[in-house]
Amino acid sequence: MPFSFKNRFNFIVYFILCSILFSCVNDLDEIKKVTFKSGAPDDVTENLEIIQTDSGYAKFQLYAKIAETFTKPEAVTKFKDGLKVNFFSESGEVVSTLTALYGEMNISKGTFFVKDSVQLYNIAKKQRLETEELIWTKADSSIYTNKAVIVRNPQGVLFGDGIRSKQDFSTYVFLRPKGKMDFDKK
Repeated sequence: MPFSFKNRFNFIVYFILCSILFSCVNDLDEIKKVTFKSGAPDDVTENLEIIQTDSGYAKFQLYAKIAETFTKPEAVTKFKDGLKVNFFSESGEVVSTLTALYGEMNISKGTFFVKDSVQLYNIAKKQRLETEELIWTKADSSIYTNKAVIVRNPQGVLFGDGIRSKQDFSTYVFLRPKGKMDFDKK
């Protein structure tokens, strides 16, 4: 029985489809060699929001535009294009806010490093800390830096090099203070 045009066409289409289906093999190791970039993050998240709780109570809330997570050599998350952290009181109210243009959270060490236009604001006291770098230690809820610092509040402006504070910025100690401040006689 001779091949008709329809049979030839069907045979050619079938042959082409079989060739396409069985000719491609994706070896995952080969794909990784082509697409893997050393130093690239393991995960990238846009518009990240994290709420850390302890015993059902919010401790802090973090917002970041871009978060890049790395697992090697240690677990680090880098926050690019700005971040904001709200710290909560035991009653669940926001007591202070930390903002910066860049940050890194070292999960294994429990530290958070922020830099570039860093501000820590205590809402109740209406006082603002301004610096270029801060380190927040999760274990003892402390914030510190050895860099130049400005603290603005309704009583005046203080300058110094280095500061240690609680994360709520309710109390603080300058390491090397400078400046002038007016105190009430009370």
